[in-house]
Amino acid sequence: MKSYRKELWFESGRRRELINITQTVAECLRESGIKDGMLLCNAMHITASVFINDDESGLHQDFEAWLEGLAPEKPYSRYHHNGYEDNADAHLKRTIMGREVVVAVTDGKLDLGPWEQIFYGEFDGKRRKRVLVKIIGG
Repeated sequence: MKSYRKELWFESGRRRELINITQTVAECLRESGIKDGMLLCNAMHITASVFINDDESGLHQDFEAWLEGLAPEKPYSRYHHNGYEDNADAHLKRTIMGREVVVAVTDGKLDLGPWEQIFYGEFDGKRRKRVLVKIIGG
């Protein structure tokens, strides 16, 4: 069995952003040489997420509105966590959207459904953050 590990770095210019990382993750898979196995992709920061969904701009707007409805950024005083920081909403949004995805690898390709894409969700941007890609298989 082979193992592959790579860190991807992202720095969003905005506080919140959804970035399609499917092709970047697929490139990691090609680099690994693994043809059959499992791929783990996870955010290494507690205010960011990795998730799978459709890459459709209206849906992205819906995510923004839905997440803001559940955990609005302001007023900052709404959150107990915001004594030294202003990112409590980002922690909650990450919890809702999830930390990681696991994707089957079949014949050297990501075994995704027809519309499935892998996204990095940034909820407290404007600084560099890591995503881990770990692949095991043969």
